[in-house]
Amino acid sequence: MNSFADIFELHSWDETKASIYAKTSRDVEQALSADKRTLEDFKALISPAAAPYLEQMAQISQRLTLKRFGKVIQMYVPLYLSNECNNICTYCGFSYDNKVKRKTLTPMEIMQEVAVIKDMGYDHVLLVTGEANQTVHVDYFKKVLDLIRPHFAQISMEVQPLDLEDYQQLTPYGLNTVLVYQETYHQEDYKKHHPKGKKSNFQYRLETPDRLGQAGIHKMGLGVLIGLEDWRTDSFFTALHLSYLEKKYWQSKYSLSFPRLRPFSGGLEPKVEMSDRELVQLICAYRLFNQEVELSISTRESPNFRNNIIKLGITAISAGSKTNPGGYSVERESLEQFEISDERSPRQIARVIAAQGYEAVWKDWDNSLAT
Repeated sequence: MNSFADIFELHSWDETKASIYAKTSRDVEQALSADKRTLEDFKALISPAAAPYLEQMAQISQRLTLKRFGKVIQMYVPLYLSNECNNICTYCGFSYDNKVKRKTLTPMEIMQEVAVIKDMGYDHVLLVTGEANQTVHVDYFKKVLDLIRPHFAQISMEVQPLDLEDYQQLTPYGLNTVLVYQETYHQEDYKKHHPKGKKSNFQYRLETPDRLGQAGIHKMGLGVLIGLEDWRTDSFFTALHLSYLEKKYWQSKYSLSFPRLRPFSGGLEPKVEMSDRELVQLICAYRLFNQEVELSISTRESPNFRNNIIKLGITAISAGSKTNPGGYSVERESLEQFEISDERSPRQIARVIAAQGYEAVWKDWDNSLAT
């Protein structure tokens, strides 16, 4: 197998979906009692048949998370560098056909944003841009990384997929983690949601984690945009992708995120609604399936939901997030990528975490555990 694409081609979306929805309570009970859970067990745990077992899943998920990660929650914050984008995406406020003011931060503006983020207490930052290769390209990323590296213990990036050589060039500049969400593994629907731009190339995006593995990236982040397609089927393909990557690129660490489609200026209604109970089910199912993977929840979710999910399997949480370039200090009213739901400050979130007997950690797991 040269890449995940080879494995992906062996799995039919429709057959996989039918298999998940055919799971029974007996399959769920078998998955719950297993010492090591398979992909078939994961199907059972995300199936409708698992809904009555949510309390049991949550208890196991809490126990496994405590065993592996202890009572700590990693804090991170996004820094949006640019909303310029050459792609048309039906669900994103940065989409090329959304006629709004575009902005890419200058070095001076970046440092203004960094000052505010550091004042919040953060030592872990996630750099985010739209996909505009003429503006936010590898040379721009090098300059940004060089500029901010002295100020953060960990730098993550969520930008356009790059070539292998590009990732190899960026790692010496302090790049630690790269997040690349497939959005959906349903090829036909992927084309509908990405009609124009480099992002329309499903295959290139699908093979991005392979390039990250080959480049020796420390940590990779996977996920889909929940709401574009059937969340259970998309989640199975995410688990399949994760399993492949862990076996082939065992030196790297992995994280998963659970972004649910949120309103933006242009608006796309979710094709498939996911309830809060179903999101808890999915988070617990991933933890039961994989005890090592980090699980992250963003400010897309409501305060109440985020309060209640802390003990159930999540290991990383964002707070005080702005989803527009310059949103912390430079240009607070510029276009947001999506609306956030939880607007509490990082310190407020840290107090919520502490009230539940957990500790907020402001930098990377490895660094913090080694000190």
